[in-house]
Amino acid sequence: MRNSEIRESLLRGVVIPASPLALDAQRHLDERRQRALWRYYSAAGAGGIAIGVHTTQFAIRDPKVGLFEPLLELAGEEFDRADAGRDVPMIRVAGVCGQTAQAVAEATLARDRGFQVGLLSLAAMRDASLSGLLVHCRAVADVLPVFGFYLQPAVGGVVLPHAFWRQFLEITNVVAIKVAPFNRYQTIDVVRALAESGREDVALYTGNDDNIVLDLAATYRFVADGVPVQRRFVGGLLGHWACWTHRAVELLDQCQTQACSGEPLPQELIQRNMEVTDANAALFDVANNFAGCIPGVHEVLRRQGLLEGTWCLDPNEMLSAGQSEELDRIYRMYPHLTDDEFVAQHRDEWLSA
Repeated sequence: MRNSEIRESLLRGVVIPASPLALDAQRHLDERRQRALWRYYSAAGAGGIAIGVHTTQFAIRDPKVGLFEPLLELAGEEFDRADAGRDVPMIRVAGVCGQTAQAVAEATLARDRGFQVGLLSLAAMRDASLSGLLVHCRAVADVLPVFGFYLQPAVGGVVLPHAFWRQFLEITNVVAIKVAPFNRYQTIDVVRALAESGREDVALYTGNDDNIVLDLAATYRFVADGVPVQRRFVGGLLGHWACWTHRAVELLDQCQTQACSGEPLPQELIQRNMEVTDANAALFDVANNFAGCIPGVHEVLRRQGLLEGTWCLDPNEMLSAGQSEELDRIYRMYPHLTDDEFVAQHRDEWLSA
């Protein structure tokens, strides 16, 4: 897709799961199940997939692991396969991290492997000045269109003030921002900066797993230069949406319809926001400061038969005590949030060669 087509797709608003890493019991890449996972996302109606991000495990970049480039290559094959049967191609998002030399190298590699957008983590730049952060962002944007990323500080993110986002939005090759500080004040900083920038070509995506539904269903109103301006989140790029993805697509459609209607939020969506947040608390292991956030997603996919186990590259990264029981509770309380039946109908097809 051309840059303009990528922007159009992002602005329409889509579900973008943050892809997990499929491993076998020896903690080696399980290519068959990795492909099946991406086929699931496409069949569920996702509009893109993010690979090489936190949910994929940053350790794939370790030279001893060496999975970053192989995953991008494997994903390219599955993106091509999916696009052959779709009217609108999937958005190919690659995680980009590290200090400037590493980030530029990763962006270049992703671009050369057919990826269209880089989700830019600034976690490695936490000691940089505001101007240093912006120089870093411009260097990456010179290589690949940038998906800005406000990552919550609890898992390594950097606090980024409103002034940063105003200047960040002056970078032409910024196409979207994932807002995920898990903080209402910091979320408003980003949305207000976009409203004040006057840009209509940058899409807002929620990553606030504690407020997914209301982020997507609400309209944010500001006054910029004396003129009323509205902005809203059009989609989500979420680790939460790496499972139960079919339901996520339905939920996004419902939220978009609500946001465009201009009508007051119905009690149903307010209730759904609470339910999804409760489900996320179990998935992401909030009770243990997110220690089991990746294994939690793996456990749902394991129960569905898409993954063989919950293994992570780090043997110490596993479900926390009581987390499986919390997931049991979520299944009992909110069966309408799950898509096990959809997965069961198609799983064998996705797992086939």
